[in-house]
Amino acid sequence: MKVLVSFFNRVMQRYLPDPFLFVIILTFVVFGLGLIFTDSSPYQMVQHWGTGFWSLLTFSMQMVLVLVTGYVLASSAIFKKGLGALAGLAKSPGQAIIIVTLVSLVASWINWGFGLVIGALFAKELAKKVETVDYRLLIASAYTGFIIWHGGFSGSIPLTIATEGHFSQDLIGIISTDQTIFATFNIFIVLALIVLLPIVNRLMMPSKEETVTVDPALLNDDVQAATLEKAAMTPADRLENSRIVSLLTGILGLAFLFYYFSSNGFKLNLDIVNFLFLFLGILFHGTPKRFLESVMNAVKGASGIIIQFPFYAGIMGMMTASGLAVVMSEAFVSISNEFTFPFFTFISAGIVNFFVPSGGGQWAVQAPIMLEAAKALDVSIPKTAMAVAWGDAWTNMIQPFWALPALAIAGLKAKDIMGYCVFALLVSGVVISIGLLFL
Repeated sequence: MKVLVSFFNRVMQRYLPDPFLFVIILTFVVFGLGLIFTDSSPYQMVQHWGTGFWSLLTFSMQMVLVLVTGYVLASSAIFKKGLGALAGLAKSPGQAIIIVTLVSLVASWINWGFGLVIGALFAKELAKKVETVDYRLLIASAYTGFIIWHGGFSGSIPLTIATEGHFSQDLIGIISTDQTIFATFNIFIVLALIVLLPIVNRLMMPSKEETVTVDPALLNDDVQAATLEKAAMTPADRLENSRIVSLLTGILGLAFLFYYFSSNGFKLNLDIVNFLFLFLGILFHGTPKRFLESVMNAVKGASGIIIQFPFYAGIMGMMTASGLAVVMSEAFVSISNEFTFPFFTFISAGIVNFFVPSGGGQWAVQAPIMLEAAKALDVSIPKTAMAVAWGDAWTNMIQPFWALPALAIAGLKAKDIMGYCVFALLVSGVVISIGLLFL
């Protein structure tokens, strides 16, 4: 195993470019594939690209806030103390790898945005406690937990088809989550990954000579806001350093959260996760000045998201408007039978996810083809939907799009962790395929 992992690491270090260059390369690949496999002209492909370019602005801002609010919350004294205490359970590098994988898996199963941030933040705290752990593998282990998200409580596809009025309702009706998230095959996949991934990540630990560690001092995110003597403070200074302002603002946010959860139950979405992180960060930092200092530090890591997500939106525009995503999906349908259909649906979704890295967006593209084919082949509709969901989650392991927030928090580059993620991709692909084919 270690020989194979070492090979993947060498390949990624040598050939994987910066995520910005990766998305540029993907842009031209999709442009070329659209010309070859669809009837779109070069001018039309340019139109599709430009029209879609700004279609993810809302989502991009949400992801920036995932990074910023998560960083701000984690840099507060109270939260750092809590994460630090949990990190103290790890007494060796192997234990650190196992614990961070488990925490990330469980957190991502509860909510994908929560898991994506918490995993990376917890990994940083572990690196401070266990100085001899390989930092690259530690962050990679935190990110591998993200693979479970689409089989959990925040899975966009199973939640979409369980919602009244979804776009495929006339074709498949309403499908409750007991047939998708809580179905036997899905529970098997989730439990198998929770058991296997920590073990796999632990076995990927490099030798002592090849271990890359980080100085814990470099991971210190403490906010050092300048303080003034009360007598020297202007009225503006007093407001900036007022605990009452932060307390009242935090209480206002918590009051809304109480209303939301009492009305909707424990139903998390990206906006609520960001809202929770934001107002806890305001409360935990104590004063507006310390909070804003932390925000300034956090924003420095958001550049990748701000610049790259519009390019992914342009790729999605070309994939959907040209019909290229449909061509890919139909190609896999044409070689499927009743038994292999869930597997090939999973593989096709994994490939499409490279170019349409959005669960909801991918479902909108693939659902019409896959659901019609499932009906024609008399294959389970819930399993077909979850095959698309797992395919979408699966190739996130080697798609830098979703790794950007975690990498920004960790201060690493995609090529630093992707070698480990490739091996996690192979193992998880076998587990998911078994669940879809035989259960």
